[in-house]
Amino acid sequence: MAYFNLSFLALLLLLLPPLALLLILYLIVRPRSVKIPIKNRHVFITGGSSGIGLALAHQAASEGARVSILARSIDKLEEAKKYIQLSTGIDVSIFSADVRDYDAVSKAVEEADPIDVLIVNQGVFVPEELEKQGLDEVKFMVDVNLIGSFNMIKAALPKMKKGDSIPRSIALMSSQAGQVGIYGYTAYSASKFGLRGLAEALQQEVISHDIHVSLIFPPDTDTPGLTEEMKKRPQLSRIIAESSGMMKAEEVAKKAFKGIKSAAFIVPCNLEGALLSIATAGMSPQRSFVMAFVEVVAAGLVRLVALFFQWNWYNGIHTWHAQNKRA
Repeated sequence: MAYFNLSFLALLLLLLPPLALLLILYLIVRPRSVKIPIKNRHVFITGGSSGIGLALAHQAASEGARVSILARSIDKLEEAKKYIQLSTGIDVSIFSADVRDYDAVSKAVEEADPIDVLIVNQGVFVPEELEKQGLDEVKFMVDVNLIGSFNMIKAALPKMKKGDSIPRSIALMSSQAGQVGIYGYTAYSASKFGLRGLAEALQQEVISHDIHVSLIFPPDTDTPGLTEEMKKRPQLSRIIAESSGMMKAEEVAKKAFKGIKSAAFIVPCNLEGALLSIATAGMSPQRSFVMAFVEVVAAGLVRLVALFFQWNWYNGIHTWHAQNKRA
């Protein structure tokens, strides 16, 4: 009996710290968890005519949403509209505009129904070392990926704030290159890292209006854009980026909507992305006290794993350059 009591006491003492931490996290995590409905709600997606954007539009329509897509090419928008109508039976509203043009974006938002879920998905990527890359290409990526996101959100916010009492969402499509810098991605990573600062500050500004921000981090995704990018991607960029694998656009869309519907701030799309999310959690909001517990407990170990990855990448970079000097 005494042995049993000692064993029970030892187990209790062992479990007390993690249980206490779970209780503390349950009390302090903010914002609180909510559910974002998709069915019968208006989902507005930029960059919605191809790639991940088209997959997102198809997924939203499949879940019973009213869908609008915005892109530059009216021909591609018409093709996307027909595809979604044929496969889901849902009609789609289309808007032709360049996200770099605030007036054009504002006009599209005014013409559209009030937005319940805004997915800022547009993105461009021209891979190259900064020394070789023209500043016009750098500006192009920053203008589309970052400034275009500001334009879209600023145009949509007034109507979204006046919406009904049902929670609404603003989701930004970042990239795993928006969590960690990668060789040859200097301008692209800068534009995608910027989305994180935008999202963290925006969440504080809109939370009182029951608007919830999500930041999605897909890896390389099998899209027409990636096919073109691969033709220009430096060899070192290819070696480093491929360590995270590739996903189908439909898989990314499903992961994205799962995160949006649970109002998760950080939405990783694969195992590597989940580890990166823990490693880079920093000051980001966290709705799940269980996930917050994982972040606190695993942070040191994940940091160690990250350092091993960096060691491998830098060794590869030094080896590659040494080989090319000898050639």
